[in-house]
Amino acid sequence: MKECLSLEDRGPSARVELILSANTLADRDIFSKSDPICQVEEFVQRGTSANLQSVFVEIGRTESIKNSLCPRWNKKIRIAYFFESKQRLRFNVYDIDSGSDQLTDHDFLGRCECELADIVSAPDGTLSLPLKDLPNQSGQLTICAEEIDEGQRESVHFVCHGVGLKRSHSLLNAFCVGRGQRMFLEFYRPMDNGSRQMVHRTENARGAHRSAEWKPFEVSVRHLCAGEKGRQFVVECYELREGTGNHRLVGSFRTSVNALLSAPKGLRLELLKADKRGHSEQPKAVGTVHFLEVRLQREFSFLDFVSRGMQLEFAVSVDLTASNGEVTRPSSLHYVNSCQLNQYECAISAVLEICEHYNRSKLFEAYGFGAKIPPAFAVSHMFPLRLNNNESVMYGVAGVLEAYRYAVLNTHLFGPTNFAPTIREFIHKTSKFPRDGSRYQVLLILTDGVITDMQNTVRAIVDASHQPMSIIIIGIGADEFAKMDALDADDRILSVDGHTAVRDIVQFVPFREFFLGADWAQNASSALCQEYLKSALAKEVLAELPDQVCSFMKSHNIPPPLRSPRIPQQQNGPFVPSFPNLNGNANAPPLNE
Repeated sequence: MKECLSLEDRGPSARVELILSANTLADRDIFSKSDPICQVEEFVQRGTSANLQSVFVEIGRTESIKNSLCPRWNKKIRIAYFFESKQRLRFNVYDIDSGSDQLTDHDFLGRCECELADIVSAPDGTLSLPLKDLPNQSGQLTICAEEIDEGQRESVHFVCHGVGLKRSHSLLNAFCVGRGQRMFLEFYRPMDNGSRQMVHRTENARGAHRSAEWKPFEVSVRHLCAGEKGRQFVVECYELREGTGNHRLVGSFRTSVNALLSAPKGLRLELLKADKRGHSEQPKAVGTVHFLEVRLQREFSFLDFVSRGMQLEFAVSVDLTASNGEVTRPSSLHYVNSCQLNQYECAISAVLEICEHYNRSKLFEAYGFGAKIPPAFAVSHMFPLRLNNNESVMYGVAGVLEAYRYAVLNTHLFGPTNFAPTIREFIHKTSKFPRDGSRYQVLLILTDGVITDMQNTVRAIVDASHQPMSIIIIGIGADEFAKMDALDADDRILSVDGHTAVRDIVQFVPFREFFLGADWAQNASSALCQEYLKSALAKEVLAELPDQVCSFMKSHNIPPPLRSPRIPQQQNGPFVPSFPNLNGNANAPPLNE
């Protein structure tokens, strides 16, 4: 079982303040108007995975407003926002009649519930809901979410060169003379506990005559100095030693964002290094870093985009190859049981139940690959799960699950396991997206085994990195998926045929890492167990998506859209792919997996 980070350990996507107001509240006072207060609760799971309890916990309450049926509360409720998690909120409104802190001692005026995602993704981050649980209509509550800017919306843009960098005297260095040394910079943020954290490393730059010219780069103010521009950080310069990885420290210095911004243009800071031979207690200058340009620039956040109308579009692609097992046998990964979800269904639900809040149409594209499909029963590398070209788009999570079950029962599982055709179709789709921040595509691929077309898939992912899209791959079943981690470029950016991905767009996770027991039957034994699994899986596979969205928009200088786009109609769907005819004439010949 994978040890999952808690939300607090992982860090929030953002922190927001909830601004609350109400209209036409019920009047429970006889001689005056109600004195309303609003309590905010969050639905949380407590306890261990084996003994979970789900309860609403208070996270804050407003002040009370005297004699008002249309209060505008001044106190804001702060909450950490996690894109990758369900965050159910409940708002309870009471009429304060005494000095008691116990809200049950006061008159109840109504309540409403929603997901935090519904608020932040609403136009301008504002959502209005009717208050319920009173016999008569009890008014309306309006919730506005505003992101708290704690230095995380700014980055520092650097253009810097190294000058007079002291060269090492090793034998290896003698062979490098004339080609220039290869140098890189590392930026460190000192931590309160005395340790330090590396926040940025430049590329390896080579320059003649003891110099180095690094490409312009940016570092988040939040990462560099925790949003405190007066807080010092450390810059170290290293000489690259490729063979051993034991890079030589040239020298270092300390500075701060404020110091760099207030200095004259062209500031030079000395690199200092202690004299190991003990001839002097004072560190020696071993070169300088010349800051040709240092400037602050605003960064748009994920919430900036979703609150201004960006729609996340989602598609599911399901592995229907023979290695999943005969669908009529309970041991099959595609065995459909009306009493419980199988692994594919659970994984689909886990991701789409989070994602549906970020697409107002609630439409999902649903495809399969690797099966023989009717009427000719030739193998197809991409087909709608409903087996009809006009029905590739499903409404809601339930629609996708229904289409999945239909495909399982009406196709012949075969092979091979090819990802590239599906990825290529979505490259084609996203290449036609307007570059205005209004649309971003997420492709969810579920598979039980090793990719057959690995090189073609890598090429497709490298090409897809240029488009507004991300790819989530979930491994189903007991396979080791040894080669799949290579697609998730957390440690090294993908490259093939001399071409390199411009950003990391893939997240791969084996579902079994979250299992509470040895086999699926134990995990599917109760609804509570499945909810735990779905929550853990979603947190892992979706955590990187907001940064992937922002990295694409930033690299193309795309600001958030000015207004909400038109919601596509369900009958038309957002995309009609150019996959082969379903009669099998244009499909590849059957291949054994």
